[in-house]
Amino acid sequence: MFWDELTANPWLQSAIGVSLLIAVAVLADWLTKVVIVRSIRRALKILPGEDIHKSLSAAVGRFAHIIPALVFYLGVAWVPNLPDWGAMILSNVASALIILTGVFAVSGALNLFNDLYQRRPDANARPIKGYIQVLQILIYGIAIILVIATVINQSPVILLSSMGAMAAVLMLVFKDTILSLVASVQLTSNDMIRVGDWIEMPALNADGDVIDIALHTAKVQNWDKTITTIPTYRLISESFKNWRGMQSSGGRRIKRALNIDLTSIRFLTPAERNSLNKIALIDDYLVKKKQEIEKWNAALVEGGKDPVNARRVTNFGTFRAYALSYLRSHPQINNNMTLLVRQLAPGAQGVPLEIYCFTATTAWATYEDIQSDIFDHLIALLPAFNLRQFQEPSSWDSALAIGNYPREKSELPD
Repeated sequence: MFWDELTANPWLQSAIGVSLLIAVAVLADWLTKVVIVRSIRRALKILPGEDIHKSLSAAVGRFAHIIPALVFYLGVAWVPNLPDWGAMILSNVASALIILTGVFAVSGALNLFNDLYQRRPDANARPIKGYIQVLQILIYGIAIILVIATVINQSPVILLSSMGAMAAVLMLVFKDTILSLVASVQLTSNDMIRVGDWIEMPALNADGDVIDIALHTAKVQNWDKTITTIPTYRLISESFKNWRGMQSSGGRRIKRALNIDLTSIRFLTPAERNSLNKIALIDDYLVKKKQEIEKWNAALVEGGKDPVNARRVTNFGTFRAYALSYLRSHPQINNNMTLLVRQLAPGAQGVPLEIYCFTATTAWATYEDIQSDIFDHLIALLPAFNLRQFQEPSSWDSALAIGNYPREKSELPD
């Protein structure tokens, strides 16, 4: 009964044929995933690197989707009594599915290639992620055109020619992509930024390490562990500071000044000079300075000059010589780079004595420790040279001036 009805009804035959074809495609998809994909994924687990394993697994899974689409495309010809227009529609849909799955598979393969490239030691200096994304965009664009042309059963060339009027619209839509592509090429070719670089961009509150460079954006992990996303083209159009030069040089600069109270600067007495001779770092300096000054002053006396022109050693100059010798003998200061102890212009807050040198390390915490230790030592040693560091008057200074302060522990409030 059913067979007779089936034989007499071509539409029913076509419907059953299409249903069976879909079932076979679904079965092929299930078998592919269960047998082939699982086997390949198990084999891939022996490869080192979790990121590579995930990328390979994703690429294999995407390629596996081509098989059911291909089964459906080939099986359309075996559906009985299927009208020509129906066969054409189903074939076109199956072709579109093959194109889409193929594009997704190629995109996964490109991601895999990028992950493999990231393992190279020079990958941070020459990232290709932006170029991979551009290639993926081009592939997706071509795939969209091919899918549309396949579904409407037209030549892609004809479809492309009809899209000429949309060029301006496409340029507007992909404006950021075009700007980012140009910026990525310039950043890479000029080696302006790499993954792992420490950059500062105050305009965007970015101060930290670059953790990713893509086509449209660069991600910076700030020191407070927040993430700042910077459009790639802004790294070209705006200024930023890259600390890579400091990191590769092996030394980080110390540039800080001690403000010395002007009223504490004076000439050294012979007794003070003899006392300072006991300091190993400046004994040679004081001896040479004494010989130089005595020779100068003797020449003045012979020439009948006024004694006011005689030269004498100051406590400030001696302290500056000590600071310079101290830095040169410091094991954590790089003596192959600029090393200065210089006096800056006096001002309302005393005379700045600037320390300008480079540490022998670029590690942040170690650098801060070295800098703090140096200034702790120099500040603590100022009284030995009868120098004072300038400090704005505080309430304690006012209390000292008028004598209204607790002199004994018993006078302190409970």
